[in-house]
Amino acid sequence: MPSPATKRLTFRTMLRRFRRNGRGSAAVEFALVAPLFFALLFAIIETALMFFASQVLETITQNSARMIMTGQAQSGAMPVCQVAGVNTPCTQAAFKTYVCSQIPALFDCSSLYVDVSSFTSFSTVTLPSHINAAGNFDQTTGYAAGGPGDIVVVRLFYQWPLFVTGLGYNISNLAGNKRLLVATAAFKNEPYN
Repeated sequence: MPSPATKRLTFRTMLRRFRRNGRGSAAVEFALVAPLFFALLFAIIETALMFFASQVLETITQNSARMIMTGQAQSGAMPVCQVAGVNTPCTQAAFKTYVCSQIPALFDCSSLYVDVSSFTSFSTVTLPSHINAAGNFDQTTGYAAGGPGDIVVVRLFYQWPLFVTGLGYNISNLAGNKRLLVATAAFKNEPYN
């Protein structure tokens, strides 16, 4: 005969003890909520970083476009356009070198594309998308800085890599989980000499 001091451990008593004991419930609740919390947190950080990079690209575009608008790129007054100390009109490579000199560590200059187009009037401005049907970036760019009084459109393109796309948040518009950042400046050249 069992001693009256010892209680019999049954399934029912174990279940009662488990329900009453609250230790570890916070850890279980956090384990359920943590993946969603971190996915949302990383998506917010990535989106903010992408918008910040886009704004930096816009600022660089405005600063670089000023060199064309004032005629410094066309006359070779920019140091990157001078050959052996002589002013020569900028080429696309020289203008890209100038643009890259303004870029912070946020960007890789080898992945930056510069497109400069000139038009006779604002109504004739047509700009291609640069994203083909397969979702790839069309790297065809040109450099036509125009003359005094011409309408010029300067565009900078950068393929921004995205990392949080596997968590169900995908803002990519290019193949390979990338977002094409485009910064544009449209203006009329000054009547420079």
